Amino acid sequence: MKEIEASLDELSKVVDYLNETLPSNAIVFLRGDLAAGKTTLTQAIAKAKGIEGEVTSPTFSLQKCYEGDNGENLYHYDLYRLEHEEFMQMGLFEEFEKSGWHMVEWGSDALKDFLESVGYNVITIDIEVQDNVRLYRITH
Repeated sequence: MKEIEASLDELSKVVDYLNETLPSNAIVFLRGDLAAGKTTLTQAIAKAKGIEGEVTSPTFSLQKCYEGDNGENLYHYDLYRLEHEEFMQMGLFEEFEKSGWHMVEWGSDALKDFLESVGYNVITIDIEVQDNVRLYRITH
């Protein structure tokens, strides 16, 4: 596990670490309370990948897809109201076969366990707000 303490202005420390350590295809579960900075971290990653335009939480659409200027894809999921069974029935599981980073907000333990059981390497980032900084606990 890697811990990185960063303010919102220092998110590049987290993004740089992820770029150095994650493979080009990765599933990343973002965990934290409301307003912990899950979408903000995804926005910083998108910017680093050369993705232009607004990156927002896919709260009502469940998934948003972005393509960076170097062809790298970024997928952003918000599964807040979606149970594991519903996710599977909707066919969203197949999305993880697509090349790129898959940022998953509010993913259930059941989904994470399933993904790991079928061979995916799932990275978890727990975000904890501490005064003016956030603590990012990154588990591979």
